Amino acid sequence: MSRILLEVKDLHAGYGATEVIHGLSMQIEEGSITTLLGANGAGKTTTLRALSKMIKVRGQIVFDGKAIESLATEDIVRLGVAHVPDGRGTFGSLSAEENLLLGCYTRKDKKEAALDQEKMYTYFPRLKERRHQQAGTLSGGEQQMLAIARALMLRPRLLLLDEPSFGLAPLIVREIFDIMRTINALDKVTILLVEQNAAMALDLASNAYLLETGKLVLSGRSEDLKQDEAVRRSYLGH
Repeated sequence: MSRILLEVKDLHAGYGATEVIHGLSMQIEEGSITTLLGANGAGKTTTLRALSKMIKVRGQIVFDGKAIESLATEDIVRLGVAHVPDGRGTFGSLSAEENLLLGCYTRKDKKEAALDQEKMYTYFPRLKERRHQQAGTLSGGEQQMLAIARALMLRPRLLLLDEPSFGLAPLIVREIFDIMRTINALDKVTILLVEQNAAMALDLASNAYLLETGKLVLSGRSEDLKQDEAVRRSYLGH
């Protein structure tokens, strides 16, 4: 039986007086890749921000058996939750390597961190080539790789990944998705993916949730959602 790493119960979240997420409940299995689908404005990004406590929430968020909805963002990070936001969030004036090292600033095991840095260069060889280059001069795909690698330097148990394909060429997107599949398989990092490309997301993920206007309308195995007529018509284009 699969172990539940993250459980969300009756989650409400939004901005100021505007509620965007209305009573969301879901479970993320440890070691899985789960995707959160929905149209623009459905509340996908807001959900990830709520899980990281970047915004105010109401409801229950349980990570590895511990209620975290009252914790600060930095405390959630220390528990092993890493968030790669939309827009990537790289520090443009710093080098690629300096950005990468920011990902392990809370770690005490410096030797292990150095080994992880080399591992990131194995996963993302282009970053090794660009290690001394200012992050702001990297291509969009390279900046996305850097943002993911920096998050992985935390050695997270759960990676929240927001729209990694946005604005990137299809070839680069496939490369990034292949790396995500490898990281999940080899390092056992659980991934919650928000992605506009529903077809690629469903191919990568084993489980899927579909949001519409802040409410959960469908969930299940990705293979089953691929066969759902409404999903195929609205999100897969056939």
